[in-house]
Amino acid sequence: MPKIPGMIKGLGITMGTLGRTLKDGADTTQYPHEKEAPPIRARGVIALHEDNCTACMLCSRSCPDWCIYIEGHKQLAPPRRAGGKPRQVNHLDRFDIDYALCMYCGICVEVCPFDALFWSPEYEYSEPKIADLLHDKSKLGEWMETVPEAPELEVGAGK
Repeated sequence: MPKIPGMIKGLGITMGTLGRTLKDGADTTQYPHEKEAPPIRARGVIALHEDNCTACMLCSRSCPDWCIYIEGHKQLAPPRRAGGKPRQVNHLDRFDIDYALCMYCGICVEVCPFDALFWSPEYEYSEPKIADLLHDKSKLGEWMETVPEAPELEVGAGK
Protein backbone atom coordinates (compact mmCIF):
# COMPACT_ATOMS: atom_id res chain seq x y z
CA MET A 1 0.00 0.00 0.00
CA PRO A 2 2.85 2.53 0.55
CA LYS A 3 3.66 2.48 -3.21
CA ILE A 4 0.47 4.35 -4.19
CA PRO A 5 1.42 7.79 -2.71
CA GLY A 6 4.81 7.64 -4.42
CA MET A 7 3.22 6.77 -7.75
CA ILE A 8 0.70 9.62 -7.43
CA LYS A 9 3.53 12.05 -6.59
CA GLY A 10 5.51 10.86 -9.64
CA LEU A 11 2.48 11.24 -11.94
CA GLY A 12 1.95 14.74 -10.54
CA ILE A 13 5.49 15.74 -11.49
CA THR A 14 5.03 14.24 -14.96
CA MET A 15 1.76 16.11 -15.53
CA GLY A 16 3.31 19.38 -14.36
CA THR A 17 6.22 18.99 -16.76
CA LEU A 18 3.84 18.07 -19.58
CA GLY A 19 1.76 21.16 -18.88
CA ARG A 20 4.81 23.45 -18.99
CA THR A 21 6.00 21.84 -22.24
CA LEU A 22 2.62 22.30 -23.92
CA LYS A 23 2.38 25.90 -22.71
CA ASP A 24 5.90 26.91 -23.81
CA GLY A 25 5.85 24.93 -27.03
CA ALA A 26 8.01 21.96 -27.84
CA ASP A 27 11.52 22.50 -29.13
CA THR A 28 11.25 19.96 -31.93
CA THR A 29 13.11 20.14 -35.22
CA GLN A 30 11.50 18.37 -38.16
CA TYR A 31 14.79 16.73 -39.19
CA PRO A 32 14.72 15.87 -42.88
CA HIS A 33 13.09 19.19 -43.76
CA GLU A 34 14.81 21.41 -41.20
CA LYS A 35 18.42 20.83 -40.25
CA GLU A 36 19.64 21.88 -36.85
CA ALA A 37 23.16 23.27 -36.64
CA PRO A 38 25.31 21.13 -34.34
CA PRO A 39 26.99 22.86 -31.39
CA ILE A 40 30.46 24.28 -31.87
CA ARG A 41 33.17 21.62 -31.37
CA ALA A 42 30.57 18.83 -31.67
CA ARG A 43 31.80 15.28 -32.24
CA GLY A 44 30.49 14.19 -35.59
CA VAL A 45 33.05 12.37 -37.67
CA ILE A 46 36.84 12.12 -37.63
CA ALA A 47 38.63 14.14 -40.30
CA LEU A 48 42.20 13.56 -41.51
CA HIS A 49 44.79 16.21 -42.33
CA GLU A 50 46.90 13.99 -44.57
CA ASP A 51 49.94 16.27 -44.75
CA ASN A 52 50.42 16.03 -40.97
CA CYS A 53 50.13 12.23 -40.78
CA THR A 54 53.47 10.43 -40.48
CA ALA A 55 51.98 6.90 -40.42
CA CYS A 56 53.28 6.41 -36.88
CA MET A 57 50.30 4.10 -36.21
CA LEU A 58 49.79 5.50 -32.72
CA CYS A 59 46.09 6.15 -33.39
CA SER A 60 45.60 2.66 -34.77
CA ARG A 61 47.29 1.02 -31.79
CA SER A 62 45.30 3.12 -29.32
CA CYS A 63 41.92 2.40 -30.90
CA PRO A 64 39.92 0.02 -28.66
CA ASP A 65 37.84 -1.17 -31.65
CA TRP A 66 40.73 -1.60 -34.09
CA CYS A 67 38.77 0.26 -36.75
CA ILE A 68 41.69 2.32 -38.14
CA TYR A 69 43.74 0.76 -40.93
CA ILE A 70 47.06 2.39 -41.86
CA GLU A 71 49.66 1.40 -44.41
CA GLY A 72 52.80 3.31 -45.27
CA HIS A 73 56.31 3.00 -46.55
CA LYS A 74 59.64 4.68 -45.85
CA GLN A 75 61.01 7.24 -48.31
CA LEU A 76 64.31 9.05 -48.47
CA ALA A 77 64.03 12.74 -47.78
CA PRO A 78 66.66 15.41 -48.29
CA PRO A 79 68.88 16.18 -45.30
CA ARG A 80 67.84 18.94 -42.93
CA ARG A 81 71.25 20.64 -43.12
CA ALA A 82 73.67 21.06 -45.97
CA GLY A 83 76.13 18.15 -46.13
CA GLY A 84 73.92 16.01 -43.84
CA LYS A 85 72.81 12.45 -44.34
CA PRO A 86 69.53 11.82 -46.19
CA ARG A 87 66.85 10.82 -43.73
CA GLN A 88 64.03 8.31 -43.93
CA VAL A 89 60.45 9.49 -43.45
CA ASN A 90 57.21 7.53 -43.41
CA HIS A 91 54.89 8.12 -46.34
CA LEU A 92 51.17 7.42 -45.90
CA ASP A 93 49.71 4.99 -48.45
CA ARG A 94 46.42 4.03 -46.83
CA PHE A 95 44.39 5.51 -43.98
CA ASP A 96 40.91 4.05 -43.54
CA ILE A 97 38.41 4.27 -40.71
CA ASP A 98 35.58 1.77 -40.50
CA TYR A 99 32.70 3.78 -39.04
CA ALA A 100 30.63 0.61 -38.71
CA LEU A 101 33.03 -0.38 -35.90
CA CYS A 102 34.00 3.03 -34.51
CA MET A 103 32.51 3.96 -31.14
CA TYR A 104 33.51 7.66 -31.44
CA CYS A 105 35.51 7.64 -28.21
CA GLY A 106 38.04 10.16 -29.56
CA ILE A 107 41.12 8.39 -28.28
CA CYS A 108 42.69 8.50 -31.75
CA VAL A 109 42.22 12.28 -31.94
CA GLU A 110 43.72 12.76 -28.49
CA VAL A 111 46.81 10.57 -28.95
CA CYS A 112 47.85 11.92 -32.37
CA PRO A 113 51.09 13.85 -31.69
CA PHE A 114 51.12 15.50 -35.13
CA ASP A 115 47.60 17.03 -35.20
CA ALA A 116 46.50 14.89 -38.13
CA LEU A 117 43.08 13.88 -36.74
CA PHE A 118 40.27 16.28 -35.86
CA TRP A 119 36.60 16.15 -34.95
CA SER A 120 34.33 17.45 -37.68
CA PRO A 121 30.74 18.45 -36.84
CA GLU A 122 29.52 16.59 -39.94
CA TYR A 123 26.82 14.13 -38.93
CA GLU A 124 25.13 13.10 -42.19
CA TYR A 125 27.26 10.32 -43.61
CA SER A 126 24.99 7.30 -43.56
CA GLU A 127 25.33 4.69 -46.28
CA PRO A 128 22.84 2.20 -47.73
CA LYS A 129 25.25 -0.72 -47.17
CA ILE A 130 27.27 -1.25 -44.02
CA ALA A 131 30.35 -2.10 -46.09
CA ASP A 132 30.32 1.46 -47.47
CA LEU A 133 31.07 2.89 -44.01
CA LEU A 134 34.78 2.17 -44.55
CA HIS A 135 36.03 5.65 -45.50
CA ASP A 136 39.44 6.19 -47.06
CA LYS A 137 41.88 9.07 -46.69
CA SER A 138 40.34 11.08 -49.54
CA LYS A 139 36.89 11.04 -47.92
CA LEU A 140 38.39 11.79 -44.49
CA GLY A 141 40.32 14.67 -46.06
CA GLU A 142 37.12 16.18 -47.49
CA TRP A 143 35.75 16.55 -43.95
CA MET A 144 38.71 18.77 -42.99
CA GLU A 145 36.86 21.64 -44.68
CA THR A 146 34.13 21.46 -42.01
CA VAL A 147 36.46 21.37 -39.00
CA PRO A 148 36.05 24.63 -37.03
CA GLU A 149 39.00 26.77 -36.12
CA ALA A 150 40.55 26.08 -32.73
CA PRO A 151 39.49 28.57 -30.05
CA GLU A 152 41.96 31.21 -28.92
CA LEU A 153 44.17 30.33 -25.96
CA GLU A 154 43.34 31.93 -22.65
CA VAL A 155 45.61 34.65 -21.29
CA GLY A 156 48.75 33.08 -19.85
CA ALA A 157 48.17 29.65 -21.42
CA GLY A 158 51.18 29.94 -23.73
CA LYS A 159 53.67 30.15 -20.87
